[in-house]
Amino acid sequence: MKKQVIAFDIGGTNTRCALVEKNKIIKFDSIKTPKTRKKFLDNVCSMTEAFMSPNVKGIGIAFPSTIEKGIVKHPTNVPLKNFDLARYIEGKFKKKCKILNDASCVALAEAHLGCKKKDFFVLTLGTGIGGGIIVDGKIYQGIGRGSEFGHMYVRGADFESLWKATKKKIIRYYGEGVLVKDLVKIKEKKCKDILLEAADYLGEGIASIVTILDPETVILAGGIKESGPVFLKMIQDSVKKYAFIQRKIPVSWSKLSEPGILGASLLID
Repeated sequence: MKKQVIAFDIGGTNTRCALVEKNKIIKFDSIKTPKTRKKFLDNVCSMTEAFMSPNVKGIGIAFPSTIEKGIVKHPTNVPLKNFDLARYIEGKFKKKCKILNDASCVALAEAHLGCKKKDFFVLTLGTGIGGGIIVDGKIYQGIGRGSEFGHMYVRGADFESLWKATKKKIIRYYGEGVLVKDLVKIKEKKCKDILLEAADYLGEGIASIVTILDPETVILAGGIKESGPVFLKMIQDSVKKYAFIQRKIPVSWSKLSEPGILGASLLID
């Protein structure tokens, strides 16, 4: 029997679900993440049902929150708090369910399928900011809640608040639906100023983490990677400006498609 896994990558904006076989996505669906718990759970169940078959060994979930024994603790962008999502899913479908922080799932995918380094960290930039750390080839989360990069403080504010403020600024000047990737294409001083400001605090935060971990490489993931080489170069320059460690620090976009889903699928062995 073929081993298949139903894998979720849940974000504040979109909920992605896929059927994964041998580290390949063979079916995929994506819907908007709702604002209520009931609708959220209904959606997760209906997406799971759509991909369920006797070949499915289990369900892996990448979730933007600290996770304790399958319990979603304090998500900032998804309507689920102190909820035992793993037990809920297992009760519904009688299949093994494992849940891990979404950025840690991305790091897991990078370790096995992407950059394949043993010591590195991932910064995910989407609705919020997440972080995943790999030390000696394994996920590192301290005693259970570590790697929450989005809630470290940079310039007197938490990293995620700065990121959200940048996105609000983009909306204020250019309207809803305009993203960082779009600013790169607009040849205006205001666009460049917004990009440079964001790259500067991102570089400062990344350089601080590098100073602590001294990693082999740094991987940036999430929708932000669609902004391409121009914004990446700004971030790289900023990291170099703030870096204490005097060596070239590789900072690159993830080359994986749907790394959150792939990482979630790896939770089921």
